Amino acid sequence: MNSVLLVGTGGVLGALSRFAVGSLVADGIRDTLAVNLLGSFALGALTAVLAADATLLTLFGTGFCGAFTTFSSFAVETVELFETGARREAVANAAANLVGALLAVGLGGWLATAL
Repeated sequence: MNSVLLVGTGGVLGALSRFAVGSLVADGIRDTLAVNLLGSFALGALTAVLAADATLLTLFGTGFCGAFTTFSSFAVETVELFETGARREAVANAAANLVGALLAVGLGGWLATAL
């Protein structure tokens, strides 16, 4: 299967999963954080496990995780918090997403190789 179809297929699955999480977690800031942390964890695990399989990594890493996580929503929500005067919340949201995602990708990779 060519890369465009792999990314597109994974992207559809990731976008639908993103929508499902958004439906379950009503708060926009919390659901964005949830998908960014879960997606980062998954990407770390997938990268560790599927490093030798470019096809599956393209499907699930690039396609699914790329569509599931959402940097743009995180950025908009953080700016909106800041502009409405909730500056501490904006900084906390930025830190939670950025630091949390880095920790999650590392943890996912570590757990995948440890198991």
